[in-house]
Amino acid sequence: VQLQASGGGLVQAGGSLRLSCAASGRTSTSNCMGWFRQAPGKEREFAAAIKWSGGSTYYADSVKGRFIISRDNAKNTVYLQMNSLKPEDTAVYYCAAGSVGLRVGLKNSYEYWGQGTQVTVSS
Repeated sequence: VQLQASGGGLVQAGGSLRLSCAASGRTSTSNCMGWFRQAPGKEREFAAAIKWSGGSTYYADSVKGRFIISRDNAKNTVYLQMNSLKPEDTAVYYCAAGSVGLRVGLKNSYEYWGQGTQVTVSS
C-alpha cells in the first residue's frame, strides 16, 4: 500500500486546513486509516482514525471537536479537516494504513505510512 499525503501549509491561529491522503496498491489489506502528527522534539502522536468499513471515527482528546476525519471509498482517499487551529497543532502530519483492531491510537498498529505533510500554525 502506498500513501500520498497532501494539503499542509501555513495558516494563522483560528484558521482551517484540509489534509488528504490517497491510498493505492493493495488497499484491501488495510481496514483503517489514521492520521498521526509529530512536532519538533516530540514523539509521533495519534490524531484521528477512520475505519473503511462502517466509517467509525476516533479522535485524540487534543483534536476532538476541532478536527473531522472522513473518507471517500471510491477514491481510496481519507481527509482530515482541521478547524480552529492552534499553534500547538504545528507538526508534520502523517497518514497511515493498516489492519487495525481496537488499538487505533497506537503507531505499531499501522503497517504503511505516507511521507508526511507540514502544518504550521502561526499565533
